[in-house]
Amino acid sequence: MAAHTDSSDRELLQSLQAGDEGALSELYRRSQQSVYRFAFQMCGSQTVAEDVTQEVFMVLLKEGHSFDPARGSLNAFLIGVARNHVLRRQRRERFYVAMSEEAQSGQDSGQTTLLVAGPLDELSRRERIETIRRAVLALPEKYREVVVLCDLEELPYVEAAEILQCAVGTVRSRLHRARALLLEKLRLVHEPESAPVTTRSARCFA
Repeated sequence: MAAHTDSSDRELLQSLQAGDEGALSELYRRSQQSVYRFAFQMCGSQTVAEDVTQEVFMVLLKEGHSFDPARGSLNAFLIGVARNHVLRRQRRERFYVAMSEEAQSGQDSGQTTLLVAGPLDELSRRERIETIRRAVLALPEKYREVVVLCDLEELPYVEAAEILQCAVGTVRSRLHRARALLLEKLRLVHEPESAPVTTRSARCFA
């Protein structure tokens, strides 16, 4: 396994195609979390995100030869596969899963810390995370994707464009619009409190 740890993604993929199961384990270790986070943030369902993550690595096992390193990183390739599976599942089942108890089962690390602005107590922190998650889920699909990829996963615009199969300029314009929509949704949610939430929220996505 030590040799696998030092191997590049491309080398691991070559080993995988040669029948090395250890290579798949190492690729899973490296990319599972980012694939899961993307799927979870797109659909809001832990169960669906877990299913999609498993499906993504099955695709890698069977169709890893279709990965072209000249077009982007392996992680971007896997998230692109995850995107296709999430969209297919959403369109087939026409489901929209709002955040529920399953969203609180330990998934607040990593993908949520960047959403929190300022020192908040634990209760306020969880409430704020929940509010932003709901706002992201409520965005139209094409805007939700760019927020998840660029703001939550912090992928470069070039990789986001590769995943979404569009121009970098399109990613930028969608992200600008998505942030405006997100801030407006958050403003409406917190308007009764008359709190300056918009300013704090903007800092999260700057």
